[in-house]
Amino acid sequence: GGAMNVLGIYGSPRKKGNSDLLLDRALDAVRESGCSVSVLRPSDYDITGCRGCGGCDRSGECVMQDVMQDLYPMLDNADRIIVSTPIFFYSFPSQLKALVDRSQSRWARRMIDPNARKPQAHDKKGYLIAVGATKGKKLFEGVELTAKYFFDALGMHYEGGLFFKQVDKKGAIRDIPGGLDEAYALGRRVVSLESR
Repeated sequence: GGAMNVLGIYGSPRKKGNSDLLLDRALDAVRESGCSVSVLRPSDYDITGCRGCGGCDRSGECVMQDVMQDLYPMLDNADRIIVSTPIFFYSFPSQLKALVDRSQSRWARRMIDPNARKPQAHDKKGYLIAVGATKGKKLFEGVELTAKYFFDALGMHYEGGLFFKQVDKKGAIRDIPGGLDEAYALGRRVVSLESR
């Protein structure tokens, strides 16, 4: 039913860095397919961190009144989400992590009403693009687990993504053979009907 809604989340507080360039390229492919695209950069907003107050356990809604109340509909209405992020201390940048932590209310909502967002055969899917400066063996383990459970809270199935090591200087991804092409191919996969 209707065109898919694809949400691109720019996780980096640094504009036009490597993770931005990769997500730009993936979204090029999505736009060319005719799907509707919305974008969100958590660092553009003053998102308060989750207080762990448990308010959402009762209602399924976050009781904190801040800009997240405007951002929840973007998360709720997405059929596909692509999160693109640099690695900060083996994790997400804090602005993106605040968005993820505040998605606890979406998990709470599913617990209250299991039918509210029962994924129909994983009809909603999430993808991750991650860029790290070092070459550590476990470089992507933290962000990948965080992304997986962020998508899970939203009733989405994590589909993997793209991971680039030893990319540091701004724009260095342009020098990685095939890097931007891989991002474009990911965008094609996100909108393909057989995207598993």
